Amino acid sequence: MSKTGQINHIEIYVSNLKNTRLFWDTLLLENLNYKIYQEWPNGISYKLDETYLVFVQSNKTIPEYNRTRVGLNHLAFLVLTTKQVDKIRSQLLASNYNELYANLYPHAGGAESYALYIEDPDRIKVEIVCKQ
Repeated sequence: MSKTGQINHIEIYVSNLKNTRLFWDTLLLENLNYKIYQEWPNGISYKLDETYLVFVQSNKTIPEYNRTRVGLNHLAFLVLTTKQVDKIRSQLLASNYNELYANLYPHAGGAESYALYIEDPDRIKVEIVCKQ
């Protein structure tokens, strides 16, 4: 059921849609129960319940994305078990994605948090967190 104020969708422009799909298919389709919602030559969206994420091929890739500039810092996704965090970490590291704060895994967010911080192909920080 929709709620006032609920996020409907988030749209992110990317530098290489093919590379983006490899990362986000693994995370969203294989691990977080999202489904492909829409597909077109320059984009894709993934949906969970009533919220969807959209990735669109950008023609303007200079300057490159940097999460420390004004704008989006990161996207965080909740999972229910620490085993899910570990599984996602193994899958994404096997594909050579850049893990952030690896030396502090799984408590880079603090002792109360069990989380993975990793970058997508455009260096967007993604957090996978299990609240303990």
